[in-house]
Amino acid sequence: MSEKIVSTVANLQVLYEDNHIIAINKRVGDLVQGDKTGDKPLSDIVKEYLKNKYSKPGEVYLGVVHRLDRPTTGIVIFAKTSKALPRLNALFSNRETQKTYWAIVKNKPVNAPATLTHFLRKN
Repeated sequence: MSEKIVSTVANLQVLYEDNHIIAINKRVGDLVQGDKTGDKPLSDIVKEYLKNKYSKPGEVYLGVVHRLDRPTTGIVIFAKTSKALPRLNALFSNRETQKTYWAIVKNKPVNAPATLTHFLRKN
């Protein structure tokens, strides 16, 4: 079994960045926001990346817009300004964003390829 690769400042995969947001490829095993495990969260790694890239003294602002579960990989968007965070949060809470989920399966499915469009609901 291969060892999982978690994000660090050295291997961080920045997919997009502008003055207001930064989009990161979250790897399986990355924790987006700190929890009781004490593991270093992706938010801290991105802060460190920004601090180094722009030679910023002191604290770097970074807002968590949304999260992905630890065993999930995908794109995570962070707000780089306090002005951008509530605007981005509103997009997610008002469901003005489109989320696409892809599944990787071990064996070829029996049926022909198809698309299922539906909603996920909390149970």
